[in-house]
Amino acid sequence: MLIFDDDTISIRSVQHFLYCQHRWGLLNIDDVWAENAFVTKANIIHKHVHNSDTMRLRAGVKTYYAVPVFNNRAEYNIYGVLDCLEVTTNVGGKIFSIVEYKPTKPRNTDYNYDDMMQVYAQKICVDNIFNTDCNTYIYYADTKSRVKLTFNQCNKELSAQLIALLSRMRAYSKSGTIPPISSSNQCSGCSLKDVCMPYSVIKIHKTTKEQIITMVNEVIE
Repeated sequence: MLIFDDDTISIRSVQHFLYCQHRWGLLNIDDVWAENAFVTKANIIHKHVHNSDTMRLRAGVKTYYAVPVFNNRAEYNIYGVLDCLEVTTNVGGKIFSIVEYKPTKPRNTDYNYDDMMQVYAQKICVDNIFNTDCNTYIYYADTKSRVKLTFNQCNKELSAQLIALLSRMRAYSKSGTIPPISSSNQCSGCSLKDVCMPYSVIKIHKTTKEQIITMVNEVIE
């Protein structure tokens, strides 16, 4: 039986950390949660995928949904649930393909770094379980298209990045420290924006004392 310990990290949590470390801290250390239109859209897409039949067979391809995976090697110790795992059987054997579903394709690139690292972490799990070198794709619901991710030439570099990332996440978790706020272009679409950076704080850069006085006066008025 597989037993997870306190150091085990979910692959989804890795994506959250890369998207915004402060948001990750609010979610995983302070147990804060809020939803907006972007989160709701993503939830609907993943709910549709995960509510599909456990397995489908078409044209020689077996498609499995909501597949639990893990890699319990000490340097990783991660687990997650794949949106979709396709298994194709041909004369050369079985070919495994991960398909991660995302609601919207980025405007100026084929994929975001945080999404790419999420899929790479999934690949590490699948390759470890099935002793394979699986294919990896991101499917974008808005364009109904797949983007293939190729990791062969940069696996060592990405592996080192992932191991360092997991180490930082564990250090924050053990100390109970939430990473500091770092404003970026992603803040406007974040579901925790109002919790993390209230409008009055973002708009008017004041001292903490002045911020508190301003917010109290707003309530009184």
